[in-house]
Amino acid sequence: MGRREEYTPHPKPRQGSGVAVSGISRQPDDHTPDVHSVDARIGTVSEVPHVVGRVGRLLRALSQQAVSGATTTALARDTGLPRATAHRLLESLAREGFVDRDTRSGRWFLGPELYLLGAAASPRYDLTNEARGSVHRLAQATGESAFFSARRGDETVVLLREDGSFPIRSFVLFEGARFPLGVVSAGIAVLAYLPAREIDAYLDAHDLTEQWGPSHSPDAVRARLAATREHGWSLNPGLIVEGSWGMAAAVFDSTGSPAWALTLTGIEPRFRPDRQPELGRLLLEEAHHLSRKAP
Repeated sequence: MGRREEYTPHPKPRQGSGVAVSGISRQPDDHTPDVHSVDARIGTVSEVPHVVGRVGRLLRALSQQAVSGATTTALARDTGLPRATAHRLLESLAREGFVDRDTRSGRWFLGPELYLLGAAASPRYDLTNEARGSVHRLAQATGESAFFSARRGDETVVLLREDGSFPIRSFVLFEGARFPLGVVSAGIAVLAYLPAREIDAYLDAHDLTEQWGPSHSPDAVRARLAATREHGWSLNPGLIVEGSWGMAAAVFDSTGSPAWALTLTGIEPRFRPDRQPELGRLLLEEAHHLSRKAP
């Protein structure tokens, strides 16, 4: 039982390109902006990856408050950025349409440009439309809450949720919730089917016990990964919130990599040992169905 499931050197300019890099002036007839004016707005070229990382952290933090929105202060706290820096970046993102601000409440929301970009990227990455049917069938067949999550780097992100008929539910997972791999049943299922070297590198680089407690030590996580590979589905026996259990099955992309997961969650008595094989069978059937349709 545990804590709170169910988270460079400067590039060389091309000869004749007229592109200015620090200390190199542009050609007089070139219309490329002066590097010094660019540096004044966004910093030197070497700072750009740092800025992009900060922007990514802000957008990911905001995605977890997609419905209610978030204040500048809250986003600065969640990302570890100074408030002034967070505000400046948010204002720049707003000008590009990546975030939007409610003038009455002052809260920030994801912007329309992100929706358009996401729609453009969906043919390559999205399985959500196909997954809706699987999530619905799982909720109807089991009475539990069913979810569809996607792997994003070292995390899983909940994309879909549908509640079944059983009146007592767990609200640890919700659309937009993010958890590290190896935490919650979806993250266990995905991590279990990564190559061994990737699992080793991930567990070496991440101390899950700091936030999630001793039940997420490397040895404990490895034991759950082994059990997942043995059964085909993962089990989270109330490790995040006492009494809130979850099971998941990985969904694989066309290259055979675990890219998504289907999850069922509910209270402990609904996941007793004699029922787990049936729940696992339903999860695996739907996971196999989605894997055949995955991009």
